[in-house]
Amino acid sequence: MEPYDRIWELQHRLVKARQENRVDDILLLLEHEAVITVGRGGDPSHILASAHQLQKASIQVYRIERGGDVTYHGPGQLVGYPILYLEAHRLGISDYMHALERILIRTLSDFGLAAHRRSGIIGVWVGEHKIAALGARVQRGVTYHGFALNVAPNLAHFELIVPCGLTDVQVTSMEQELGRPISTQPVRERLMWHFGQVLAVPLQETSLTELPL
Repeated sequence: MEPYDRIWELQHRLVKARQENRVDDILLLLEHEAVITVGRGGDPSHILASAHQLQKASIQVYRIERGGDVTYHGPGQLVGYPILYLEAHRLGISDYMHALERILIRTLSDFGLAAHRRSGIIGVWVGEHKIAALGARVQRGVTYHGFALNVAPNLAHFELIVPCGLTDVQVTSMEQELGRPISTQPVRERLMWHFGQVLAVPLQETSLTELPL
């Protein structure tokens, strides 16, 4: 479980290192302590909870530079931060976001869930419910921020916000759709495999402390 501010700062260091070609492409894949983030142009009024409610639930709020609106991160949610040099993959930002959606859809399919994307709305859905959110930023050709897949989070925490600024959207999780408990580890393994296949990035798993910085 990683504090949000620590990983946010780490992303900035990795982006700079990737721009200077001191590191290869990297995928950070982790779970966060409970936090709400507000993207560029996001509406703070989409945080429905009071400051007292957030404090009681030990949920911090961060205004960050990714695209998108308001999002919740917390235990049971698998969050991915790809640090990629897009030009090396011959991808524009739109193609890149679609590639991330494809990775998530294929991962969910491995667990028997038929997921899809919606025209004009970034994200991944199972039926009418949103199961994964995406929001990225590109700085001098290098991506950061990324995606969040709901494996088995506390779905009640999503009631504290208007998820992604979409007032008519309900959020779901793999656990809820499958009707049984599921841990993030098997999902992590399949997601890493599909990430490597779709983006042609050879992945070698390591710990945060072993990153070459």
